[in-house]
Amino acid sequence: MGYLYVLVAATLWGLLGSVSKLVFAQGVSPLEAAFWRAVMGTAIFGVHALVARQTRVDRKDLPALVGFGLVGIALFYGSYQSAIAAGGAALAAVLLYTAPAMVAVMSWLLLKESMDFTKLLALLLTLTGVAAISLQGGAVQVTGAAVFWGLVAAFTYATYYIFGKLYLGRYAAPTLLLYALPVGALALAPLVHFAPKNPTAWAAMIFLALASTYAANLFYYAGLKRLEATRASVVATLEPVVAALVAWVWWGERFSPLGYLGALLVLSGVLLMVFKPSSATQALEAPQ
Repeated sequence: MGYLYVLVAATLWGLLGSVSKLVFAQGVSPLEAAFWRAVMGTAIFGVHALVARQTRVDRKDLPALVGFGLVGIALFYGSYQSAIAAGGAALAAVLLYTAPAMVAVMSWLLLKESMDFTKLLALLLTLTGVAAISLQGGAVQVTGAAVFWGLVAAFTYATYYIFGKLYLGRYAAPTLLLYALPVGALALAPLVHFAPKNPTAWAAMIFLALASTYAANLFYYAGLKRLEATRASVVATLEPVVAALVAWVWWGERFSPLGYLGALLVLSGVLLMVFKPSSATQALEAPQ
């Protein structure tokens, strides 16, 4: 059951890109999609936290929660939606999985963790994979904006681990998101141009909040209770595979052979970090 739960979570996360493209097709901008995801997520996780009585935090942690809301919610949600809009669901999902390599670098610089041969090799594989993806000429539109926003999303996703390591390891995910999500929504609000929305747009955004955000995290953490973190993280790397497959079937997104080689190198770097007991594994344990 543990493997099944994590597989469901990875599938729901993998659908995020293609469903977001459906939202954009209805005239909703990436930043507005990110805003409504944060707003709806606030309501859903708020109810969960209230029912579970997981609403209390220490006052000294409030500045960290605000910072997490600005970086881990506003900037992450906004950049990831922008990456999907600029380059497609498959490219955004693959670039997101450069996060473990970024965690290794940030942990080395900020937390004084060691940088050994395995981490350096994983970093090299990841950088080579990103270069290959950037140079490929397949049907996937690889632009400077797509790569930039994809790497910004990966960087902000990597900060989930840094925040947790320094400040928030003792809080449950609903508690963390109860405070961080509204901060992110408030930060995004001034940047949003609100467009008229049809029922398809609303239904797709509700799916993003309820399925790809809330349910995916519940399934993932349920799987973590039954599996070792390393095993769960390996199964979770199916997310970009699901994203690429769905984007191919639904939106016709295809990499060239060089692009698929780059994606394989990125995932190889992830697996190297996962199978080595290290901080980078936890980058894949953060809520999306």
